Amino acid sequence: MKSEDTKKRSYSMWKDVWKRLKRNKTAMFGLFLLILVILGAIFAGVIAPEGYDAQNLRERFMKPCASHIFGTDQYGRDIFARVLYGARISLRVGFSAVLLSVTVGTVIGACAAYYGKYIDNILMRFIDIWMSLPSILLAISVMAALGSSINNLVIAIAISSIPGHARIVRSAVLSVKNQEFIEAAISNGASDFRIITRYILPNCLAPIIVQATMSVAKAILSASSLSFIGLGVQQPVPEWGAMLSAGRTYIRDYPWIITFPGLAIMITIYGINLFGDGLRDALDPRLKN
Repeated sequence: MKSEDTKKRSYSMWKDVWKRLKRNKTAMFGLFLLILVILGAIFAGVIAPEGYDAQNLRERFMKPCASHIFGTDQYGRDIFARVLYGARISLRVGFSAVLLSVTVGTVIGACAAYYGKYIDNILMRFIDIWMSLPSILLAISVMAALGSSINNLVIAIAISSIPGHARIVRSAVLSVKNQEFIEAAISNGASDFRIITRYILPNCLAPIIVQATMSVAKAILSASSLSFIGLGVQQPVPEWGAMLSAGRTYIRDYPWIITFPGLAIMITIYGINLFGDGLRDALDPRLKN
């Protein structure tokens, strides 16, 4: 019975969050942009059946027109198709890197806050050292050591993002670990693993979700930056940063080659940030009305 009541309260809470989120027009616009990019990535094969690497040297450097709405690049490849397929790479890297960093950061932060004392001190000093390293330089070092591939790009970005998630989780766990329902669970003989996963973390989801949402935009931007300098996804795979790097030579005479990949990055990050800001406001209990 108690479990059913808990589920009902949880459902009611998320229902209220969604209602508040729907009232935020800016957040819904950001969600619309994000859904648009995701749908473009999912249906890229349907929208652009010719693929991302179909070359036609007779159509090199074509301006945007009816047959190629974003124009063509130096090899006669359709830029619109490459932008759509590039969304798959960028979204895959962004969401995968955040999932990995949130998982590891949650484990570190939860253990540090729950056990406290010397465990907290050791883990947090390690995190402090970790955070003292510039994230982009750390990602560059990891990519240089592991080599250029999509999986290595995910690992590099995740490693540079773990400390921020660990600190967020630690502060959230510290705010709930001494509440009465946690003490009741301890007195009933619940294991540490059960207490952390069943009672503590579900009550810390709001800041974790907001941090993860905002981190996706940062991960996509980091992936594009690494690919731009040649340490991320390699040609001919159409990643937005790599497309900017390949087209920068032609920026004066054929600006559309870099304009549309750049706009794709901007629109995606803009949409995620708008949605993340709205989600943060919707999950803030002080803003309930």
